[in-house]
Amino acid sequence: MADVVKDSFLIGLIGAGIGPSLSPALHEREADRQGLRCLYRLIDIDVLGVGPEAVGDLLRAARELGFDGLNITHPCKQLVIGHLDGLAPQAEALGAVNTVVFGADGRAIGHNTDVTGFAASFARGLPDAPMERVVQLGAGGAGAAVAHATLTLGAERVTVVDALPERAAALADSLNRHFGAGRAVGAAADLLPGLLADADGIVHATPTGMAAHPGLPFPASLLHPGLWVAEVVYRPLETQLLRTARALGCATLDGGGMAVFQAADAFRLFTGREPDSARMLADIAELAGVVVAPK
Repeated sequence: MADVVKDSFLIGLIGAGIGPSLSPALHEREADRQGLRCLYRLIDIDVLGVGPEAVGDLLRAARELGFDGLNITHPCKQLVIGHLDGLAPQAEALGAVNTVVFGADGRAIGHNTDVTGFAASFARGLPDAPMERVVQLGAGGAGAAVAHATLTLGAERVTVVDALPERAAALADSLNRHFGAGRAVGAAADLLPGLLADADGIVHATPTGMAAHPGLPFPASLLHPGLWVAEVVYRPLETQLLRTARALGCATLDGGGMAVFQAADAFRLFTGREPDSARMLADIAELAGVVVAPK
């Protein structure tokens, strides 16, 4: 954890297509309210014209430039691991990192706040959702985190679907080792129609729907009113998937809550201070131009 006597922090976000990210505003606003100085900078590999494999060089540069920590997002959450000095237990179990803290000793330690972020958001936004049969679309870095969170929340079985069947199978194997045999299974994308017909809900954990990747992740005809839909994408807060699902009568959960709760956990790691998640939830609603009812 960061030294609590510090009152000034330099933080960054490494990822692709991150121009619309609300992370800088979330961290800087909460820091201001706590009397801290926080500069949060975007390190967009698309703008830099480099590939995801450059994450190691960017990490080293940030450390040398005096950054206190970094958030890591798509497509670097798994690639960054090989460039770190250590992993917190949650990140090690997941094989994905979304937060890196540079210690006073210069070591870069990877954490994952996506699990707790999604779990807190789901419990708040879909507290009574049935969870016997859950389908998850996406088995990347965010997918690993939300699958862990979904099973932790009590899902009986999670079917992981990915464009790369071997990646879905690998995540399912990892989940079964952690939660017990039969709790997860991997499936190819062409099985999605049948899976959704029998599912209680779907967790969407791919970049589709982001400002840089607009559109639906699967045909709208696969949605039906008995299905709840949870989104990981938060920019825009209302993706095409959520808009379509809501129009059909599905219960929905946007990605804003996960963005806030994972940011709050990262803020705690970076600064050593306790964030006010209620204030941060109000921030994201204002920043995204959406008025939300208090819960």
